[in-house]
Order: sequence, then structure tokens, then C-alpha cells
Amino acid sequence: MKLTLNALQDKAWWQERGYQLPLYDIPRVRAATFSAPRWLHLGAGNIFRAFLAHAQQRLLNQRDAESGIIVAEGFDPEIIEKAYRPCDNLSIFVRLKGDRTLDKIVLASVIESLTMRDDFERLRDIAAAPSLQMISLTITEKGYAIKDRDGAYYPAVAADFKDGVQRPQSYIGNIVALLHARWRAGGAPLALVSMDNMSHNGEKLRAVIMEFARAWQSAGHVAPEFVAWLESAKVAFPWTMIDKITPRPDPGVAERLQADGLNGIDAVVTGKNTYVAPYVNAEELEYLVIEDDFPNGRLPLERAGVLFADRDTVNKVETMKVTTCLNPIHTALAIYGCLLGYTSIHAEMQDAELLALSRAVGYREGLPVVVNPGILDPQTFIDEVVNVRLPNPYIPDTPQRIATDTSQKLAIRFGQTIKAHGANAGALTAIPLVLAGWCRYLLGVDDNGNTFTCSPDPLLESAQAKLAGVRLGSDDLGNVRELLQDTAIFGVDLYAVGLGDKIEGYLREMLAGNGAVRATLKKHLA
Repeated sequence: MKLTLNALQDKAWWQERGYQLPLYDIPRVRAATFSAPRWLHLGAGNIFRAFLAHAQQRLLNQRDAESGIIVAEGFDPEIIEKAYRPCDNLSIFVRLKGDRTLDKIVLASVIESLTMRDDFERLRDIAAAPSLQMISLTITEKGYAIKDRDGAYYPAVAADFKDGVQRPQSYIGNIVALLHARWRAGGAPLALVSMDNMSHNGEKLRAVIMEFARAWQSAGHVAPEFVAWLESAKVAFPWTMIDKITPRPDPGVAERLQADGLNGIDAVVTGKNTYVAPYVNAEELEYLVIEDDFPNGRLPLERAGVLFADRDTVNKVETMKVTTCLNPIHTALAIYGCLLGYTSIHAEMQDAELLALSRAVGYREGLPVVVNPGILDPQTFIDEVVNVRLPNPYIPDTPQRIATDTSQKLAIRFGQTIKAHGANAGALTAIPLVLAGWCRYLLGVDDNGNTFTCSPDPLLESAQAKLAGVRLGSDDLGNVRELLQDTAIFGVDLYAVGLGDKIEGYLREMLAGNGAVRATLKKHLA
């Protein structure tokens, strides 16, 4: 059996094997979506299907919505070509539970899948539809960048500024062009909702959209009235906090689906190194908090578990998660998991030293400075992270995946907490251990002296250059001082807050020889 719309006609086959099928009339939902689209999502990756597409399916099952989602991919078209269209845009959400059971849910809420490369005119039509209420995004933090680290516009962005709105090359250029199509069609209100895992995501999205639009205005490509429309209350950029651990497709999950008799569901790796499959596996727990600012109305997603609040509350929830109660622990495990030879996060949580590090980062140094957002309790949240979510053996997540783009994460995940400790920052232990661990990680040599490949990171090469010549058994730290003073990476000058020398000391201890990384953790976390 293959995952297709035609195959779903044999409901008994699926139900006998424990699959949860859509409870709505799929052709009716498809027709409603094509005639009056309400939700366009940009970024067709795994978290979209495991969380957002499933939320919409719940609304459809409950008769709380009539239409589905249209998804578009702008970074990696192969996701659409290899995971969506061969399955008629269906997918299987495998919900992995801590009690070692799983749910197999066939999702049909994605009605149309498009690529910006080949389907841009269709996307213009969708963006112009007055019925459209929301364009949401999960394009990763890198997707919002239009300049390099030196402040120069990327070549695709510079070309867009010159060439105008007709067919942009850059991701943000594409989005602004879609907004321009909506404005030209009458300028119906719209919410642009970043659901990417970064601080103040709505503010960052608005800033880059406005910078791009103003550049086009200056070049004479768009009218001042278009920019004024973007700045008006008709276009909203709500802030959000999203949280759901969604690893790459797990071969073990594929084997279980194949044992059911399903064919053609193997994961593939695209030319851009994206891991995709007709199924997506993710944890059971999930959180999405959205600022309730939708000028064209919105879907009742609260009936699917989404929390709506004001901006200040969303900001507090996001700060709680990203700077104290989850993301810093995740990053600590990623760094030390690579150094200590682990290939799964849940196995790390059985390691005495890494469990102690996780608890010290979260409970001892994070929780005391967190601001309670009210809508979610920080103590309960971190208890779930440490005791339920990260130890879940059914979540096949790897430290190598989490270690991707670490240089882009440190300022938020640790710099903010360091600042919150103020004059007492110099007394911290766990956070400087993590930062020293990252410096040690950059050598690409684990605690047994074996080389490994560092995960992709835009600053990997330049950061490693600061440690050129640093070796195990040597007291030479290279130019680590310049690295630790880089406020763009760490959010603070680590020497100015009293941590630079401490981090150097930890790093020297970790360089003593094989086994020194673990010995350093044992010594300072006792």
C-alpha cells in the first residue's frame, strides 16, 4: 500500500493497522481551500507537518474549520518534489510517547504544495486573495538574514534591489513581492506570523520586510503607498513562541510503517542536506503561543491547543524557553554529546555528568532569573524538559543535529541569562562550562582523541581559525581571547562580565589529554 488519496479509500486497511484517518470530507476541504484560501505557510519542513498541519487537521476533524493549508517551500524544492507530491500532499505524523507507544496519524490538511522556484505566479494569486488571513513561516533564523556578518547585502538581495518585484531571487524578496501583489489587489488586511524558534521573531520579520520594501521604494520599484500599507495596522507581525522537538525521520519508525505494509516511505536526503520522508516523527508535548493580532480574522486554533495572548506574555514565554528552561539545556547537550561520543539526546540524559550539567544550566542558573509568564509555569515546564521530554527514548534526536548553527544561538541562549545575573555573573559555573565546551568542540576532536566533523555553522571556519594551533596536551589557547570577546556570538564580552578567564581555565583543563572533558565536568559539577 502506498500513501495516496486513492489508497485512503480503503479505510479498513488503515484502521486495522491502527492509523487515525481524517474525519472530514477531503474533496470538500480541497474545494474550499482553492476557492477561498485562509492559511499560506512558508517552509515545508518537519515541524510544519508535525505541529501546524496536525493542528489544522484537528480543527477540520472537529468541524471548526472548512479549509486546509497551502504550503510553499523556498529554500529546498526537493522537499515538495520528494516528500509531498508523490503522496498527494498526505503525510503520516508518528507521535512518539514516553511510554514507548506511538500514534500514527494520516494528515490530509495540506491541500496544495508549491515551490517558490516554479510556482511563484500561483503564490501571487494566493497572496492576493482577500480571504487569506495568515502567512506563517518556519524558515529557520537564517532565512531572515539579508546581510552577511560584515553588513553587506547578500548577492541575491543586492540583485533584487536592482531588478525589482517581478521575480526576486532571495527568500525575503519573494515574500515582499507576494505582499506587493496583495497590496495591488486591494490591500486586504493580513497577519505575517513567524513561527521560527528565535527571540522577538515577529519584530525581526517586520524589520527585514520593511528594510527590503524601503530599498525597493528608494529604487523606484514600489510606490510609497505600498510601504505605508505595510506600516499600517492592516499588516500585523504577531510574536510567537513555538516548542516541539521534531527530529529527522527515524529509520526505526520507517521500519515499523513498512511492517504495516506501507511502501515508498523511506527517508531521502536532498541535495541541500534536508532529511525528509512521507512521514514525520515528533514528541507528544508541544506549545505554541501567539500574539493575538490578526487584522483579517483568524482560525480558532485555540481549539487545537494553541495559546493566544498579548505581546508581553508571548515575550515572557519565549524568553523562558529560549534563554533558560529548554534551549540552553539542548545546546549544552549538543556540545558535550559530540565531545563524549553520543549520538542520541535521550542517551545523554542517562549520563551522570550530562544530567548534572543539564540540571545546573536549567535549574541552578536559569530558573532563578526567569520571569514567570503566567500562561505557562516555568517550574512545570523545566520539569517536563528534564524528566519527560529529553529522556524520551522514542525521540531519535541527535546532538549533531542540535549542534548545527551553534554560533547563531549562544547569544540568546546564554548571553541573556548572563546579563540577567548582572554583577553576580562571575559566580556562574554551568554556563561558562558550556561555552568552554563549545571552544573545545571547535577543535573537532572528541574526549577520546578521535576526530569528528563539526556540524554546519556559518561561523565555523572563522571561529576555528581563532583556535588554530590549539592541541590536546598543550597550554596554548591560540586567539581564544578574541573569540570570547565577540559580542555578536556571545551577546556579551565575556571578560567584561567576569567570565572570560574562568572559561579559559575550563578550556585548559579540557585540553589536558584524553578524558579531560569528562574530568572537568566531574570536578566542577560535583
